[in-house]
Amino acid sequence: MPYLLLADLAVVVHTLFVLFVIGGGFLVLRWPKMAWIHLPAALWGVLIEFGGWLCPLTNLENHWRRQGGGTAYSDSFIQQYLEPLLYPLGLSPQRQVLLGLLALAINLVIYGVIWRRNRAKSSQRQQQHH
Repeated sequence: MPYLLLADLAVVVHTLFVLFVIGGGFLVLRWPKMAWIHLPAALWGVLIEFGGWLCPLTNLENHWRRQGGGTAYSDSFIQQYLEPLLYPLGLSPQRQVLLGLLALAINLVIYGVIWRRNRAKSSQRQQQHH
């Protein structure tokens, strides 16, 4: 598989991961066992933002771009439309922390709803047994 195609694939996977970190809690509402996958992913995504670290997927993409001839970006659809979402211009450390807080807040609200639902179900079961 050509390296530039692998780099584009890394951008797609990265985008899907970011979307999963932000909105995966909604999947947990429907399929509670998804929490075993979503919670570690969300924690990782938030830590990456808070720490100002570079995601390993970014390093992998850059490696494959260099292996593909060093062309940093071409005019492919993926590079044109998805990369600006992952690597916006002017992404300062403060904005990065703000994005981390946003992802954390969204997930706290979703998991709060899940917790309240589970608590209500547990309370109903206890009342049925008495």
